[in-house]
Amino acid sequence: DQLKDQSAIQIIEYKDQYKNKFRELNYEWITRSFTVEKSDEYVLSNPKKAVIEKGGYIYFAKYNNQIIGTFALVKVDGETFEIAKMGVTEKYQKLGIGQKLLDHAFQRAKTMKLKRLILYSNTLLAPAINLYFKNGFRVIPKTDLHNTRANIKMERIF
Repeated sequence: DQLKDQSAIQIIEYKDQYKNKFRELNYEWITRSFTVEKSDEYVLSNPKKAVIEKGGYIYFAKYNNQIIGTFALVKVDGETFEIAKMGVTEKYQKLGIGQKLLDHAFQRAKTMKLKRLILYSNTLLAPAINLYFKNGFRVIPKTDLHNTRANIKMERIF
């Protein structure tokens, strides 16, 4: 079943019933090229505690009653959130779902009057990096140890 209609994709907020989908979708992309780290394991096993109870949000892309993508907005401070744990299941990649998830992140950032969004990634994930550049992110110095997978830090100023 290929995606024919972008408007059929809903972006929905986290509910406990989707906890395992958050984990599955992230395990899928992380294990394809990397190793799941302790910090990943903590967030993916405790999304409510690690993200939501700290002032953040988790969203899902839903299509045909299936959860096919996700991302988290992790609170850094009152003006900055991090886009984290963003992934789209392989079957639905290259169909604009990542863009739709990012658009939702930008809408939330504007609603919350944030000054910037940051993210950490890896240059091996070329399609993701290209998507970020296309959407106004720029590379900034990575001075903190985020996780061993992240070799690039980017930000978008609003």
